[in-house]
Amino acid sequence: MSPAPRTPVIDARSSGYVGCGHCGLVLPLGSQDHCPRCGGALQSRKTDSLSRSAAYLLASAVMIVPANLLPIMKSSSLMGEKEDTILSGILFFWNSGSPGLAALIFFVSILIPLAKLGSMTVLLWSVHHGKHHYRQHRAHLFRLVELVGRWSMLDIFVVALMVGLVHFQGLAIIEAGPGAAAFGAVVVLTMLAAHSFDARLIWDHPNPRGTP
Repeated sequence: MSPAPRTPVIDARSSGYVGCGHCGLVLPLGSQDHCPRCGGALQSRKTDSLSRSAAYLLASAVMIVPANLLPIMKSSSLMGEKEDTILSGILFFWNSGSPGLAALIFFVSILIPLAKLGSMTVLLWSVHHGKHHYRQHRAHLFRLVELVGRWSMLDIFVVALMVGLVHFQGLAIIEAGPGAAAFGAVVVLTMLAAHSFDARLIWDHPNPRGTP
């Protein structure tokens, strides 16, 4: 017995409706500019979503180079001055008997930003070229990008904790290096890229097979 054909996916915009992005209220498309329940602006799609998201993503890809090459922390003590990058900090914790902390910093400071850049690139490329395959997988991928985005700041928190601990003990004078500012820019820009991307664009292009 052949399987029953799947029901084609019908979106709200093609049916003449728009959903409020703030409270979820569904209204006829073009009937109002703002939601009567919460006052939020009604948009069937975010304005210039792809171009704005791509611009933020490109900027974050540029900033990730100095974030990893420039010193993220400078320390001055009686023993002299020292500058540490993210990679040298990972190696320091690894060699000093803290492999767990080294792995954590590597994960949140290098692996997650690169994974977000790659994931957002795939999403933008697939929407720009109107790809209709694996839509559900791409929707899950975007939700994962949003979920893990908040953990990208964990490395900055670790550096801030180290600075506070060293100052408290009076061991040295610690200053944030230019790499910290670059890394913070990477985090903010990737978050803006994800926020600017309209996930509803994944479902806009018609699927010739009528399946998700």
